Amino acid sequence: MSERRSMASGDVLALRYVLQDLVSEKLGSATWRAHDQILNRNVGLEILPSTDPRADQFLEAARQSTAVSDPRFLRVLDLIPHEQGHHLVVREWARAFPLDQVLMQSPLPNRRAATVVAEVAEALAHAHENGVYHRRLTPHQVMLKQSGAVRVVGLGVATALAPAGHLDSAADLAAYEHEDVEALGRLLYATLTSRWPGEMVDGLRPAPTEHGRLLRPRQVRAGVSRDVDSVCDRILGHPPRDHVPRLTTAAGIARVLRLSGEDEDLHDDQPSLTGVSSPDLLRLDPVIVPQGPPPGLEPPRRRPKAHEPAPPTRSERVAARARRATRGDRALVLLGVIGALALASTLAFLVGRSAQSPSDAIDDSSPVRALPIRAATDFDPQGSDGEENPKKARLAIDGDPSTAWLTSRYFGSAELGGLKDGVGLLVDLGGPRQITTMRILLGQGPTNMAVYVAPTEATAVPTRLRDFVRTAVVEKAGDDATVSMPSSVVSRYVLVWLTELPETSAGVFMGEIREIRFRGRT
Repeated sequence: MSERRSMASGDVLALRYVLQDLVSEKLGSATWRAHDQILNRNVGLEILPSTDPRADQFLEAARQSTAVSDPRFLRVLDLIPHEQGHHLVVREWARAFPLDQVLMQSPLPNRRAATVVAEVAEALAHAHENGVYHRRLTPHQVMLKQSGAVRVVGLGVATALAPAGHLDSAADLAAYEHEDVEALGRLLYATLTSRWPGEMVDGLRPAPTEHGRLLRPRQVRAGVSRDVDSVCDRILGHPPRDHVPRLTTAAGIARVLRLSGEDEDLHDDQPSLTGVSSPDLLRLDPVIVPQGPPPGLEPPRRRPKAHEPAPPTRSERVAARARRATRGDRALVLLGVIGALALASTLAFLVGRSAQSPSDAIDDSSPVRALPIRAATDFDPQGSDGEENPKKARLAIDGDPSTAWLTSRYFGSAELGGLKDGVGLLVDLGGPRQITTMRILLGQGPTNMAVYVAPTEATAVPTRLRDFVRTAVVEKAGDDATVSMPSSVVSRYVLVWLTELPETSAGVFMGEIREIRFRGRT
């Protein structure tokens, strides 16, 4: 074990992780944003000194948390013991804001608060099914991404940093689940009021009480809807008001919050804002401040309508508007506009009659021949930088099988190391073509792939996988494969999507496309 020293920005751990920004320090551990030099991506590093008595439990808790596959929990990517005197937990990195920083500026609108806590509750329900409990859920453990997605951190690890100090019995596990349920209620209360029930947590002031009983969110902040307020009381109330049953499971909380605010026919003197959607996490409920001096005690009376002239009829208004439009040079301008509109309508009609769809323009009786290829580009919509060896993409269409486009190297799994669903090569045929067959020369070893085409009417290069239509799937393809396409396929853009890569060395997987050729009709 090497001698431990304090970490600093620029240090390299495990020969690949470069420390960049210190995110937080809490309970003796430090969280860093680091850069993975091998996979060229950002990761999160949780660091605890190896001499800390909690160090072994720290790694074991992180290992147990991998049993929960819910994507709302930041995944554990690696566990590294005794690295420069520290234990390391490597997690995926999410560009997000801690919920406590958002709440210190303002509470969330009703609908946004219900959605955020419902997401956290669903994630915890999946964890409870696997026997894993958070037990330290606070606003700092919830992350909000700019897209609106919710991420939860600290599963298992937060408990290991503040352990109970004894083995867990069945009664302890039931108590742990109850702790998580109570934490969900406190989290919902905090999102609605920016106050935390109990002592100050994560910079949020304690929630007010009256005669030892917690005030409901509607009593603390105006504008909180009745339905969300009732859910909060059903979790934290001892007992709940109005004799309603308590919510005792994370799954039950998620189910009720998903339905909150859907009944819009109920009258509410403080109506719910759940029907309002806004991507702005910091948006406050609207407050209208009156301006100007107060009205007089005896405002002047309006003139009786009987003394006012009758309003003009519709025909009189149209005639007056026409007279104003034809005064002076306006008449010539009006005639010019009318003439231009008539000419544009005629041209549009003629173009519409003569236009044909790309599939109609292809002659089915023409012979099948080799189709020319205009360009080939890499396609990596799920990568961190959206690129996969773009400079070598042209080598797959240069007519030379000795050159090839290669994917990045992936480790541990043929399914791209579990990092993404696939990666591919996008081929531009220069225009809509009726494709009959595709021949592809691959590298050594079996490769799984799918063939997608863009819709016939597509005029721009698609940027998302869902913009394509899958036409063929090939499993365990060898180094020379031919794919027959349906006769109805007419497209300009063809995507070869690799989903399982061959193993090039022990534990290392990489895809290779040496040449792509198409035959069809133009």
